[in-house]
Amino acid sequence: MAPKEIRGRLGACFQLFFAIGVMISYWVTYAVGIDQPKITRQWQIPLGLQFLPVGLLLIGMCTVKESVRWLAQKGKTEKARESLKWVRGGEETEELQIEFDEILSGLEEEARIKEGFTIKELLLPANRYRIFIAITIQLCAQLTGNTSLAYYAAQIFSAVGAGNNNMFVTGFFGVVKVVGVVTFQLFVLDRVGRRVPFMVGAFAMGSFMLIMSLIVATHPPSATAAQHGASKAGIAAVIMTYAEAFSYNMSWGPLPWLYLGEIFSNRTREVGLAIGSASQWLFNFVMSQMTPHALTNIGWRTFLMFAIFNYAIIVYSWFFLKETAGHSLEEMQGIFAGDNAIVGKDVEKKEIEETKVSAKSESQGQ
Repeated sequence: MAPKEIRGRLGACFQLFFAIGVMISYWVTYAVGIDQPKITRQWQIPLGLQFLPVGLLLIGMCTVKESVRWLAQKGKTEKARESLKWVRGGEETEELQIEFDEILSGLEEEARIKEGFTIKELLLPANRYRIFIAITIQLCAQLTGNTSLAYYAAQIFSAVGAGNNNMFVTGFFGVVKVVGVVTFQLFVLDRVGRRVPFMVGAFAMGSFMLIMSLIVATHPPSATAAQHGASKAGIAAVIMTYAEAFSYNMSWGPLPWLYLGEIFSNRTREVGLAIGSASQWLFNFVMSQMTPHALTNIGWRTFLMFAIFNYAIIVYSWFFLKETAGHSLEEMQGIFAGDNAIVGKDVEKKEIEETKVSAKSESQGQ
């Protein structure tokens, strides 16, 4: 639905809206914590408020027309055109017709490209590499430790010495995340490429995690911190946590989703993105289950562990992530095929032919 001129920035809004939702949830939790007694209502109110955005989304979706591309794929050309006209403001313009013609021609080309597609094509060298990236880049995004900080922010701030202000401090943690994403979209996106933010972000997060581990190890929170408030060491650790969250939302927060959308060809994009999304939620679940046990059993070493992970991610980014900014989808084929003599559609045709030959050989062997 998005115009191609702003599609990248709108895609990056995924992380922005995610961060805004997290921030709101932190402040709601803080509000009920100070306003409501520690009874059932303290968790019922935040849980019940979640039905508000869900209800608004449900009502809003009832007013949205079907996707233009989906309607066109089903042969409902007139409805597709009406849907595009509605999305673009309801005015009949020359630009509208040009865009609609581009969509139709693009769908025809896509159907031609995907003809005869089989899962075996994912085993071709160029596609294997991209599937490897789709899985490992989501693993690395979780190993940065920021998801763990987001899920268990209150407990972590207590662990680093925030005292009885841990819920209040958590609220500003959400604000920092939103500011980080906005800064990324305004000043970083499409200006410094992809690999540099990946590596710089990992270095920054690793350094902040290392400092946090040293602070907590040398100045562990006292048993009376909850009564006397945060110590100077606790304040320093909180600042490091904020800096880590800001760094994440300037790099490994929004970038993996953009990167995955750029590396796959039209022929394999749907499968590749599905694998990437599934990997994200799998590793997200693993880290959410691991973090509370790590905090309980190894304490400050949890932050040291994340620091080591982040420094390892720098090495991963240098050796495995290729620069995609400024390259067309056709050029991606040559970049990930590792064959500069064959680029663009020639690589894609070569992949398709290899698959067909392999399938033919197997059928003859049977």
